[in-house]
Amino acid sequence: MSKKDKMNEETIDNPTLDSTVNNDETAHEGIPQPELTVEEVLQEDLAKEKDKFLRLFAEFENYKKRTAKERIELFKTAGQDVLQSMLPVLDDFDRALVQISKSEEKELLKGVELIHGKLLNTLKSKGLEQVEVTASDVFDAEIHEAITQIPAPTEELKGKIIDVIEKGYKLGDKIIRFPKVVVGQ
Repeated sequence: MSKKDKMNEETIDNPTLDSTVNNDETAHEGIPQPELTVEEVLQEDLAKEKDKFLRLFAEFENYKKRTAKERIELFKTAGQDVLQSMLPVLDDFDRALVQISKSEEKELLKGVELIHGKLLNTLKSKGLEQVEVTASDVFDAEIHEAITQIPAPTEELKGKIIDVIEKGYKLGDKIIRFPKVVVGQ
């Protein structure tokens, strides 16, 4: 039952309620409304238009700020795909350096170190940073990826990183590859 139906039902039961409702309605109609002059009407319209304009202007300013922020974020991470595809090459260089350093060929080691350094500096200039992780750091699921858990060699290494399998990298504040680690259990 709607409010109107309830009110009508109440007014039938209570005739005094009906008269007060009618009195209220006629009271508003009976009060003479002051007629607005043309100037006052125009002032009200102008005020409404100014309000609309200010709201529209504020909305546009918010839009500009939002798109500028989105553009900055896009520029920060625009090369993310390219940088992510270069990370395996960087890993291969790291493995090659370890193997070549075991050999007697110093010239080969020097050449590979130069190329590795150049590639690393180029990637760093594009915003790539290595996530610093060392053995015995406390494992944090927010920034590390646990590959496996092994029994901890000592009691102190429980819940801590035992070994780093693969380096992690971030672009700006965003981690684009989590470091893969072995955790002590």
